[in-house]
Amino acid sequence: MQPEVPPDGSFLKKLILIGVFFLVTPMALFSSVISLLALSEISFSNSNEAKNIFQAPEAGVRVYAALPSNVPTVSDQIISGDARGEIIKKYLKANKSPLEPYADFIVETADKYQLDFKLITAIAQKESGLCRVIPEGSYNCWGWGIHSKGTLGFQSFEEGIEIVSKGLKEKYLDFGYETPDEIMKKYAHPDSTTWADGVNQFMGQME
Repeated sequence: MQPEVPPDGSFLKKLILIGVFFLVTPMALFSSVISLLALSEISFSNSNEAKNIFQAPEAGVRVYAALPSNVPTVSDQIISGDARGEIIKKYLKANKSPLEPYADFIVETADKYQLDFKLITAIAQKESGLCRVIPEGSYNCWGWGIHSKGTLGFQSFEEGIEIVSKGLKEKYLDFGYETPDEIMKKYAHPDSTTWADGVNQFMGQME
């Protein structure tokens, strides 16, 4: 009878490796499945968040879309006082008018009395070349209150803008005079036939 031969060292290593393989492989597979499920949930969550961003964009999120075929333009329907103020300011500056610093005030006062924001400026252009030709110290750029004894004067341009705007509302618009052609019948000299044409032209330039 031959003596029992102890297991070879390499054989033991193989047994250990096989044992480790069968132990580690299921754990690795399990971890992989868990990871895949987690990634799927994250992807689905991100997809929903993207849809919500487009429905109601949040501050700081950039949402890109195709540009509309018709780009909105500035019109009398614009609500933003800043945009309208810039339109008036640009026009007054181009014509070197002393009213330029009061552009925003003109728009605010027009809103206060429900006037077209360009009306006061257009009348000033027609009556005095935007205040470049007025009685000294009168601050009256609109020919407001002219009579045989002289022209009404204001204490400042702000007061003139306020009083003329209020007067147009209470003495013209409230009585149905809503367009320059209708306003001309009461505002301008009876012999005037071009007042409304001039005011309409100047209003058209502020666009």
